[in-house]
Formats: sequence, structure tokens, C-alpha cells
Amino acid sequence: MTVSPRTPLPTARGRRTQAAIDSAARAVVARKGILATTIADIASEAGRSTASFYNYYASKEAMVREWALRFRNEARERALPATGPNLGNWERSYQAAAAHWTTYRHRLAEIISVSQMAMIDDDFAEYWDEICQLPIAMITEMIKHAQQQGFCPDDDPHLSAVALVSMLNQFCYTQLSGGRDATADDTACITALANVFYRTIYHEEKPRT
Repeated sequence: MTVSPRTPLPTARGRRTQAAIDSAARAVVARKGILATTIADIASEAGRSTASFYNYYASKEAMVREWALRFRNEARERALPATGPNLGNWERSYQAAAAHWTTYRHRLAEIISVSQMAMIDDDFAEYWDEICQLPIAMITEMIKHAQQQGFCPDDDPHLSAVALVSMLNQFCYTQLSGGRDATADDTACITALANVFYRTIYHEEKPRT
């Protein structure tokens, strides 16, 4: 899926208005999801007219496409520290978990929007797959490196990475979307994710009984 960045708006007033619309849209989407959110909902939350929305976005879907570009770039940047060459196994696990959690923390509305739009739109389905492939590829390489050290020798690196990313996605969504079981304490949640991550990858095979 190709998304081109928008040319920066020329006036400070225009940038402030677009920021207000974006902020309102994120708040509404986080509560209702993108499929149930209307442009009227966004305009009301922002204290602007519906017509004002169309000064900045052609449609709700166009707004999400622009969000998606920013999300993809941020996710890639946040993942880089976990790929450093001099990290210990626990530190690498913690960095990977922290990157995933922090991206969800800062871009929850974007993630909800793209994942829900993926259910009904092939372009967004392709983009959601691309977003997920970033951490899957990184974790696959981590598992292969761990296997060279003698850990998890019988695990399929790609399938294990898919399982971990699925777990990370669901955990972050559940904790940050305000559901019944949500706690969203950053330190506790990152540590819990890092423990699961570490124990999954950096374990030595033992005979099954």
C-alpha cells in the first residue's frame, strides 16, 4: 500500500486546526473504533464544523491513510534499539517488548483504525500485513540468533515470531483500550511482555514428560 506524506500546511492556524481534528479523531476512535466513528463525531469532539474536517481530509479513510504512514515510520524507528549488536539476551527482550508497547501507547488510534479497516478493505489489509511483518522479521532474526547460541533449538523461527507478535498485539490492545482487564501501567506491562518474550526465545530444550 502506497501512502504519500502530505505537504506541510502553510499557516500556523491551519496546522493547529488539523492537529485539533487529529486529536479529536484519535480520542473518538479509541473509544468507538474507526468503523463506528463518523466525521460528525470527530468534528463535534474537536469543536469544529463538519465542513472544517473536509478542509484537511477528503474522507475518514484518507485520514487513516495519512495516520498509517506516520505509524509505520515511528514503529520502524522504535524497533531499532532491539537490534543493537551489544545487547544481552534479557536486555534485547526488554527493548523489543518496550518498542511494541510504546508504539501502541502513542499510536493506539492508528492501530485500531488500520486493523479494523483491514477487515473490510483490501488496501488496508495489505498495509496491516506490512505493519505486522516489521516486528515478525525482527523477531525471526532474534530467534535464529538465539538458536545459534543453543536456545529453542526445535522452534520454527518464523512461526514463533508470528505467535509472539500476535500475543504482543492483543496484550497491548487489551491493556490500552480501556477494557475490563486493563491496567496500562507502563513498567509492569513492559516487564510482563519482556518476561514472556525472554522465556519463549531464550530457553534450553528439556525432555517432554
